[in-house]
Parts: sequence; C-alpha cells; structure tokens
Amino acid sequence: MASPVNPEGARPVTELPAAEASEAVHGHEVSEGTTEVAAHGGEGGGLPQFRVEYWGGQIIWLLILFAVLYTLLSRVFIPRLRAALDQRENTISGALIAARAVQAEADAQAEAARAEVAEARARASRTANEAKAAVEAERSRRAAAEEAKLSQYLAQAEDRIRTGRDQAMTNVRQIAVETAEALTEKLSGRPAASDEINTALAAQGSR
Repeated sequence: MASPVNPEGARPVTELPAAEASEAVHGHEVSEGTTEVAAHGGEGGGLPQFRVEYWGGQIIWLLILFAVLYTLLSRVFIPRLRAALDQRENTISGALIAARAVQAEADAQAEAARAEVAEARARASRTANEAKAAVEAERSRRAAAEEAKLSQYLAQAEDRIRTGRDQAMTNVRQIAVETAEALTEKLSGRPAASDEINTALAAQGSR
C-alpha cells in the first residue's frame, strides 16, 4: 500500500518526525524536550508518587511536614489547649470554692436562724409561764380576798343571826313571862311573882 502524499508534493505525513507532525497537525512548533517528556510519560505510565525514584524526596517532605506539624502542635496548639483547659479547671475550681463558701454561709445563717427561733420560742414559753403564774397568783389573791370577804360576811351574818336569835329568845321569854303572869293572875286571882315564873321557864328550857 502506498504512503499518502502531501498535495503540495512534500514528504508523506507518516515519515515526518514527531515535532513536525505536531506542527503539521496543530499549526505550531513543539519543543524537543516536550516531545521527549511526552514520550517518556507515554512509556512509563502510572502515578509518580508510586515510582521508586521519587520516594527519597517524598520521605524528606514527609519528615519536613511532620516536623512542622509537631512544632505547631507542641509550641502553639497544645499549649493553648492546655492553657484553656487549665483556665477552665481554675474557673470550675473557683466556682466550686465560691459555691462551698456560699453553702457554708447559708448553713451558718440557717443555724443562726434556728438558734434565734429556738431562743424566741424559749422566751415565749418563759413569758407564757410567767404570765400564767402571774394570772394564777392574781386569781389566788383574788380568791383569797373574796374568801376573806365571804368569811367576813358569813361572820357578820352569823353575828346578826345570833343577835337576832338572842333578841328573839329574849322577846319570846318576855312574852312567855308576860303570858304566864297573865294566866297565873287570871287563874289564881293574884299576880304571880316574876322570879318564880323565870325559874319555872328556866327549868322548862333545861329539859
């Protein structure tokens, strides 16, 4: 089979070098190094990081990145994180100490309040007992006074009753003497002696 010929009578396209073929196809010139890299890339294939000749540089860059990360972590991030944690711990510890202090103060105030309430109750109880004792004493005094007055009234009443009784007995005796004298005089026709009548009434009363 014959090779294709350029319409202008040039060499066949297949016989041209790679650079000239590229220039003929794309309309511009390609450098020789580029064609060589393309040729080598086409020959090797695969990713460069998996090729043994690149491992040395990759290890060096890995060590550099590890050193940079270690420096950043040990000098910047970890100290800041530790400072933040320490500050948080100090804040929590301070809050706990303040809360314990407030709790202790509240307990002390509650204990003082309980003591004041107990003292107030004791004072109220003493006041109530004193008032009760005063009331009992006043009641006893008034009862004694009323009893004394009543006793006095009873004594006076008894005296009045005794006086009235004696007066009544005297009047009765007088009436009896007069009645006896009148009856004796009416029956005997002569007046009776008062001594005889009194003696007879005394003997009658003694029986």
